[in-house]
Amino acid sequence: MKGIKINVARGDAFTIEADVLGMKYAQQAHGLDRDVIRELSFKDIDTKGKLPKPWGFYFTKSLEVVSASHVIFIGTPTLREFGYKEIREFGRKVVASLASSKPDTKKLVLTIHGPGYGLDEIEAFESQLAGIVDSISSDDYPEELAEIVFVERSFGRAKRLSSFLQSLFPENVIPTPKTGGINSLKAESTESLRSAGNESASKKIIFVAMPFAKEFDDIFHYGIQGAVNSAGYLCERADLESFTGDVMEWVKKRIESAELVIADLSSANPNVYLEVGYAWGKGKNTVLIIDDTKQLKFDARGQRCIPYKRIKDLEESLTTELKKLHI
Repeated sequence: MKGIKINVARGDAFTIEADVLGMKYAQQAHGLDRDVIRELSFKDIDTKGKLPKPWGFYFTKSLEVVSASHVIFIGTPTLREFGYKEIREFGRKVVASLASSKPDTKKLVLTIHGPGYGLDEIEAFESQLAGIVDSISSDDYPEELAEIVFVERSFGRAKRLSSFLQSLFPENVIPTPKTGGINSLKAESTESLRSAGNESASKKIIFVAMPFAKEFDDIFHYGIQGAVNSAGYLCERADLESFTGDVMEWVKKRIESAELVIADLSSANPNVYLEVGYAWGKGKNTVLIIDDTKQLKFDARGQRCIPYKRIKDLEESLTTELKKLHI
């Protein structure tokens, strides 16, 4: 074995057999951790009273609520404060915590964090991978660890992440200190893993304002995100379902930190128009796109707007537009 196998699998984290399922606890339950906590409570386990503060952890038997034999919760800051740097620390912490709590862990299952609440998909994934590599490089990992699996329900995301993972680790193996360590990887992979999360705050962001309906997923991932990432920028948006409280405060901060706002005005979504108005108020450059120019409302009719019918056409138009802007 040249190191620790790592791959992305499409599926449900509840049903993947493993020694440990690793989850975050962002001081409030969200998604997978919420569901696992609920199921554990049905077993009369006082899980809520044991959930960790930021950077603590809680390790316990799964009691068969998931297919993994054990679960570990890593305490993190709230979602609003859980950025790329914190995602990297989560990756490091989950592996390092198992070195002491379950050193005989052979297979660890994780999910990706960040894209579900708007962070750049690849940057978030790489930050988490970099944290895992940090722990392994420091020889702070379960001595029997042989496999790490990222489980993703979305077929499209699983495919995209698998492709990126292989670009970093061509053999889908993380080298351990005994098998050459991170320096045995190609120079581009080593540098990319070194900077992910640590230097994310200095990278330029393009914020995308668009409706959050399933029919817009491919438009974002293949029409917008690809063009933005290819131009060298992080691509972020807000997922209104992931937050509690005032999501607009988070949106405002992301717009304020963005170099540019891309807004899809299709379907005349009021939230999108609100975000565009805020961007204009802050003097931000905007690129407007729409699938039917007849849908444009009065306050946007005087602005240049890129129409699109096919996703491929949109990607090409945005790629050309971003090259012209030189932001």
